[in-house]
Amino acid sequence: MGRKAAGESGNPRQSRGLQRESGDWKELEAPHVCGRRHGQDHRHICIKGYQDTLYVHSQRQFYRDCQIYGTINFIFGAPVVLQNCDIYVRKPMDNQSNMITAQGRENPNEHTGISVLNSRVRPAPEFSAVKRRFKISLGRPWRKYSRTVFLKTDLDGLVDPRGWTEWGTGGFAPSALYYGEYLNSGTGASTLGRVRWVGFHVIRDSKEASPFTVRNFIQGESWIPATGVPFWLDI
Repeated sequence: MGRKAAGESGNPRQSRGLQRESGDWKELEAPHVCGRRHGQDHRHICIKGYQDTLYVHSQRQFYRDCQIYGTINFIFGAPVVLQNCDIYVRKPMDNQSNMITAQGRENPNEHTGISVLNSRVRPAPEFSAVKRRFKISLGRPWRKYSRTVFLKTDLDGLVDPRGWTEWGTGGFAPSALYYGEYLNSGTGASTLGRVRWVGFHVIRDSKEASPFTVRNFIQGESWIPATGVPFWLDI
């Protein structure tokens, strides 16, 4: 790819990523920190880690056709849309569970969150045979007003029926967060057994889902076209 696929970070301890070219793909070491620049797009990158794989530090972020691997809280941070991406859950330690996201919205007026759109959640190859031994959740609240949605995404049966989990014993009240699911598919997509939190929403129609699109969540119409990266504005 001609442009740089990852944003700079002012933290050398975290942004130690070595980039290895493989055809049109770049593989980045984790933890990987993205932000600092207003509006960033990322395409055809593969980020492999375990805990805290991808830290979307700040600004608006867009990931298209990417692969992200991890175990615990491995996607977290600022306003981001992941579109047509593959999210691979890896085998954790024997005494651990998997949490895919851990969003850190700190107040109800803060425009941050994670939107996973038209993507796929599946086990990493080495995890497939033992995935039933572990509890896998779509996310947990890193901060009180955590906000995360999965929209039209294929969810493998590895996802626990509750879907979401608390941040440990005595964690944040689930009434203040916003977690949503809309027209997901796959054997892990049923919402019948999901958490009964006030803050969990089974999104009923495209109008209710529209705030989390590329158009509305990261105002992608105003800056992504100039990058040449393909994208879908709406659901």
